Amino acid sequence: MIEIKVETTDIADFACDVLVLKYAQGFHGADAIVATTLTQARKGEIQVSPIPGDHVLISSQGAVTAKHVLFVGVVPLSDFEYSEIRAFSTQGLSILSKELPDARHVAMTIHGVNYGLDEREAFMAQLGGIMDAEKKGLSVERLSIVERNAGRATRLKAVLRKAWPQQRSVTAPHPQKPLNQPYRITAGAESRAKPHVFVAMPFSKDLEDVYVFGIQGPVNAAGYLCERVDMVSFTGDILERIKSRIQTATLVVADLTGGNANVYLEVGYAWGKSRPTLLLARKGDELKFDVRGQRCIVYENIVDLSKKLQADLAALDTT
Repeated sequence: MIEIKVETTDIADFACDVLVLKYAQGFHGADAIVATTLTQARKGEIQVSPIPGDHVLISSQGAVTAKHVLFVGVVPLSDFEYSEIRAFSTQGLSILSKELPDARHVAMTIHGVNYGLDEREAFMAQLGGIMDAEKKGLSVERLSIVERNAGRATRLKAVLRKAWPQQRSVTAPHPQKPLNQPYRITAGAESRAKPHVFVAMPFSKDLEDVYVFGIQGPVNAAGYLCERVDMVSFTGDILERIKSRIQTATLVVADLTGGNANVYLEVGYAWGKSRPTLLLARKGDELKFDVRGQRCIVYENIVDLSKKLQADLAALDTT
């Protein structure tokens, strides 16, 4: 039984036996920082570019605080979704069981949230992969999910408390479920079948609280995955990704505050595909076209937005 904790710190400074990172046929975020640090310290004598299904296990030799770093080759970031996150977690832990069985404390980062996947579902997929590996029998005793963003770390801790009871076995029933139903995590295995809301809005620090508390919270509470595409972090054909997620969305929520041109284009595409849309705008903001006749929430602040969106979603007819 693995003990899992969410830690708020920088991954390169986190002490553990093994740090498990992905190589998504290119480097992104934390894995880029760690890989660069290792290659510079080893003066280029190591190559970190495993293809999907392959891996590279490296002794850090003090370049980072972790004793070893495992890079697991996965598909490109544009294809690295919930099921791939789950498989990555399982694969990483299974590799360690064979190649580094003395490792007791493993660390990972969270995946998916910086390029548009639903935060909770992506984290749950990662937990599901850990559970899948755990069922096979592992020597690892502790696993730390390291997240530098303090707000996100707090949210992940809340999810973890509900989703991963520390006093449990993998065959024991969930304490909140009937005794005849085994404990299981569906994220990653069944994520494609879950309805999602596509959010069209800029990725901006100024709008982060609007997204997390004003939109993501009510959307998740209503039973939908909440997704948006970050045009900075996402790699691959971003236009096709946006079109695909809009076409399959139960609802497209678009915040028109600030008049971002990309948001307006995404709304137009949603209308062209006859997808239900809900427009948002902060009170006093000048809209670029007449929205009379369109579903629109004009909000004064984040709390006001959350309440109004929650009510709208409760009345949503998806038939």
